[in-house]
Amino acid sequence: MLMQYLLFKYKMKQPVNKGDMLQIISRRFKEQFPEILKKASERIQLVFGLEVKQIKPNSSYYTLVSKLDPSTGTLATGLPFPKNGLLLPILGVIFLKGNRASEAEIWEFLNILGIYDGKVHIIFGEPRNLITKDLVKEKYLEYRKMPNSDPPAYEFLWGSRAMAEITKMKVLQFLAKVNERDPQSFPAHYEEALRDEEERARAEAVGRCGTTAKDKAESEVTPGSTPSTTHTSNGSDSWLMCKPALGHKLLNPPLQSPPKHGSSPERPRPLPRPI
Repeated sequence: MLMQYLLFKYKMKQPVNKGDMLQIISRRFKEQFPEILKKASERIQLVFGLEVKQIKPNSSYYTLVSKLDPSTGTLATGLPFPKNGLLLPILGVIFLKGNRASEAEIWEFLNILGIYDGKVHIIFGEPRNLITKDLVKEKYLEYRKMPNSDPPAYEFLWGSRAMAEITKMKVLQFLAKVNERDPQSFPAHYEEALRDEEERARAEAVGRCGTTAKDKAESEVTPGSTPSTTHTSNGSDSWLMCKPALGHKLLNPPLQSPPKHGSSPERPRPLPRPI
């Protein structure tokens, strides 16, 4: 409740009063208020990129300040507030469910957050439109009919933009922080996230090497000159340039040593006679 209240105040561009927050959490927890506010602030900063700050030192009024680029107001995903607040949690559910989650599983998770199908949310608005249209249109989510489902059922997968901008390790680290755990406490998913990191690194390395090979080949051809016909560097051997020693050996095999003085060259073995 406190998080929703703080986000509502941010959306309305209004300061937050400490007395109002105490009423929300109940004055019985007045002594625990600093710790409760700290936890809520950490979650808001983690999910939305917003920092809860006192307007003045020792003031009873607070405000939420974006820690993002003030010119865009967006996270690394490129989504504005408040859309950015649901994307990582939903991607996390999809990841934990084996990289695809049924629509029922997504709504079960959203209900825990107080977000219900068909009920306008104070922060996120109409949630069905957000997850099945807005985030799908932005290509952060893929929403499709499950094969052989009767009656028709639907599932969510990571969209192409999510796969390009967000790593599985980032999502796993997010889930771990929210649950106050270590990413390695999800062993199977941690291993999968590591493989994803390695595959991305290899793809980036191949891309860089391919670009380097292409640039090198283009730089060797001056205007008006005729490219050499003996060997032209192209994409097929760009991988060799990533490993110069290996590439040199393959493109320039070592010459055979001449026979020593006084020794006769090795004669070819005769072919077997036909029977």
